[in-house]
Amino acid sequence: MKFKSLIIDDPKKLMFGIAPKPVKTRRGLIIGGGQVYSELNFTLPMMSINQSTLEQVFAHYREIAEGALEHAVHMNSKGVVLEFETLLEMTKTPSIGVEIVRIMNEICESYFQKYGLVSEIRLTPNDLREFERPAHQRSSSHLEPMFELFEQGMIAGGDLLSIESTGGKEVSDEALMMCDVKGMVFALAVLGVRDMQFLWRKIVALANKHGKIAAGDSACGFANTAMVLAEKKYIPKVFATIVRVISVVRSIVAMEEGAVGPDKDCGYEGPFLKAITGIPISMEGKTAACAHLSPLGNIASACADLWSNESVQNIKLLSGMAPVAYLEQLEYDVRLMNAALHAGHAHAHILQQLLVASDVYTDPQALILSPENVIRISRELVKGDSYIANAKNGALAALDIIEEALHSGKMMLAEMETNYIPILREDLNSIPDNESDFIAMMLPLLDESKFTLSEYGL
Repeated sequence: MKFKSLIIDDPKKLMFGIAPKPVKTRRGLIIGGGQVYSELNFTLPMMSINQSTLEQVFAHYREIAEGALEHAVHMNSKGVVLEFETLLEMTKTPSIGVEIVRIMNEICESYFQKYGLVSEIRLTPNDLREFERPAHQRSSSHLEPMFELFEQGMIAGGDLLSIESTGGKEVSDEALMMCDVKGMVFALAVLGVRDMQFLWRKIVALANKHGKIAAGDSACGFANTAMVLAEKKYIPKVFATIVRVISVVRSIVAMEEGAVGPDKDCGYEGPFLKAITGIPISMEGKTAACAHLSPLGNIASACADLWSNESVQNIKLLSGMAPVAYLEQLEYDVRLMNAALHAGHAHAHILQQLLVASDVYTDPQALILSPENVIRISRELVKGDSYIANAKNGALAALDIIEEALHSGKMMLAEMETNYIPILREDLNSIPDNESDFIAMMLPLLDESKFTLSEYGL
């Protein structure tokens, strides 16, 4: 890893709305510059996407953008990010995704010119390679439409570029279900890291070419999948917690390749990335309940610079369309955080403490997101000489923190959970720090028909 120390080494400085390396957007949002902004994430209602429904599809996105920005003006919003996560058909046929960006960008510009409302679009194409097995991470024909959408979409008005990339998922899917921590380290810190290097070198080059912002990736397909499985009691929460920490060494590669943030919300690795690199981050919590349940409702906002909601369908609620209702919820949350910031550090710190205290000992996944624990784990995530060593060190620190909370009586966990802690610790300690040694250890244990080493440069 290129980062060997922390940019933020004091938990009191890991604060919402403030980042050492703020990002200024085209229309003037300064993300991480002393203000938290809403980031609205939305999608279509259940419907087919084909040539006969395209006008209906475009009408939905027009309605979403206009409705959200109109309500933002009504609420005296200081700025909004609209995240356009493409659906499969919109990436496979890039012209569809590009047209949606163009439509929304025209609306953003109209509200900027008419009302002075500053809004930007985060463009997040699908990683189409996920739908091949074994995946062809570097030679896939799916790369062409993905990067066509990236380039043409940024020209059409997408200013923040992100993706939920899936390199290593061929191994992680089974490792998650088997609670195989060594498999997860291999998937994330070997395969995932190498795929991120390949992918983000290209994304950053395109962003620089067109004067756009390479924002960041998300380990949603790994860490959030683990969280959802834990919520359904398919796997232990302590295992999902460890997966979250391990995912950091994979997601930080975007920053190593030149991404500047704000990172993408749905992996929750953002606080660690902010501590290590100083970038602004996007986070989601209680307002993501439209898409998934989680134990991170309040604590997730403790150091957020953008506050998001996950994907909400454009359906009618009693109050109005769902994206507009969620925009209102986000705006009230950021109003509170911004009022605390404007009142001074002492007030912001009190609000942050309350957000943390409300969640921190209810679940190990929340426990590791307190600013103190983020800093403690982040120190371990950068001290080693390899991604493997850093993943292992960070995960062991997280286990230490969980055990300390249990021994203090502040957190209670079922026996099924606590029984896994020594097993995870033993498995982590068996991992060699050297990548070559680790690969040699793992290959006899893995089904090599499910992934292709050469597609990861191995």
